[in-house]
Amino acid sequence: MRWSNPTTALFLVLALRVPAQQPQQAPPPSTPSPRFVVVLDAAHGGDDTGAHLSSGQLEKSANLALSVRLRSLLTARGFQVVTTRENDTFIDLNRRAELANHANAAVCITLHATESGSGIHLFASSLAPANPTRFMPWKTAQAAWETRSLGLAGAVNSSLAHAGLTVTLGRIPLPGIESMTCPALAVELGPQRDADRKVSAEPDTPDYQAQVASALAAAILEWRSDPNRTGARQP
Repeated sequence: MRWSNPTTALFLVLALRVPAQQPQQAPPPSTPSPRFVVVLDAAHGGDDTGAHLSSGQLEKSANLALSVRLRSLLTARGFQVVTTRENDTFIDLNRRAELANHANAAVCITLHATESGSGIHLFASSLAPANPTRFMPWKTAQAAWETRSLGLAGAVNSSLAHAGLTVTLGRIPLPGIESMTCPALAVELGPQRDADRKVSAEPDTPDYQAQVASALAAAILEWRSDPNRTGARQP
């Protein structure tokens, strides 16, 4: 066959040489990240003032200030954060536990401040670990989570110590925490003291709180990244 128009012939030859484009497949849907909720419980509030700090501030205010700092750090790291209070309001201990349980919290940190001792006091419940049952008694629900709470305490202790903070570990009765169905700890800020035992920072000192909040955020981030620690939501 002869072509009267050379341009038309060239176009057809090039078209035959160019392979047909295959339809592009849509990328597979990404797997959503597991929901990881952190509950921050600023202790006291309202008429329940807590301790009176040497700085003149009340414990309830220092606790709330630390909660706000920590919430900001965790939110910036992609955590979903639930707080038991955002202002100077009294919240019953049972209500605090209800909020944590309703949120299906992966971690709950209750924040306190004190003028006694030195550094950070880190407490887990003194309940004996127990096997989970379908319906855990309200006052001892934490028993099924006690082993994980102690593991969380280890991670937090390591992070605080790495930040150069003095840490005291303990297990005591914790009425609010003992109704929570998640790994839960009480973190109490005591004064920071130098080598001569003189107070170098009060529990409400902004730089001190910032240092503690940063170490707590790092600990929770490490805890989330280790599936052997967090495990499934249910014990």
